[in-house]
Amino acid sequence: MSATGIEVEGLVRRYLSPEPVVAVDHVSFSVAPGEVFGLLGPNGAGKTTTLRMLATLLRPDEGRASIAGHDVVTDPEGVRRALGYLSGSTGLYGRLTAREMLLYFARIQRLPDPRRRVDELMARFGIDAYADQRCERLSTGMKQKVSIARAALHDPPVLILDEPTAGLDVLVAQTFLEFVEQMRDAGRCVLFSTHIMSEAERLCDRVGVIHQGRLLAVGTVPELLERTGERYLEQAFVRLVRQAS
Repeated sequence: MSATGIEVEGLVRRYLSPEPVVAVDHVSFSVAPGEVFGLLGPNGAGKTTTLRMLATLLRPDEGRASIAGHDVVTDPEGVRRALGYLSGSTGLYGRLTAREMLLYFARIQRLPDPRRRVDELMARFGIDAYADQRCERLSTGMKQKVSIARAALHDPPVLILDEPTAGLDVLVAQTFLEFVEQMRDAGRCVLFSTHIMSEAERLCDRVGVIHQGRLLAVGTVPELLERTGERYLEQAFVRLVRQAS
């Protein structure tokens, strides 16, 4: 398995309640360093379940997966050290200020100079002016900026981002897109899910389309357009999902 990227082989996750369902059905893909891979799918397709298994928040029922060479089942601590994970619902401690929040996680990561790293990221994401406000009083966009900075604190080789721009305004979403581009240019491995096709077209070196727990197609945007005979990624996505339904 890759020592720096993501490897997924036959990943399966089942839920038994309220009725049996296979949420992720033998999904396989890989993401290389310096690559952005987009996971696209309708609601309930299995995107979030897949990402949570990779982040060690859920245990797979079958299959194998590794993050930067660390197995998600046998070496979860290694995975967490190598991973930055962010979702649209990532929580912050409301009573802590933005600065306190980032310092807290910097110390958990045992960074050698936590204050310097926090100051660097606050400047990078434009958090400085709000650094000493409690997180509970921050706007949705500013909370997400703090969450992005938290995910990037330890400069991980792998980033997993689950619909991180959901509910954000255009300016804050632009900050996120620029961040992902910078991470790719720095050789990081980035996996993210989104419903916004323009984000996928702009960022992704390759995309995977998932529906009803199964990975329907993997390829570059031009490859998926050629495969479906469509002009736009959104149209190609809809065709692939409808054909599989």
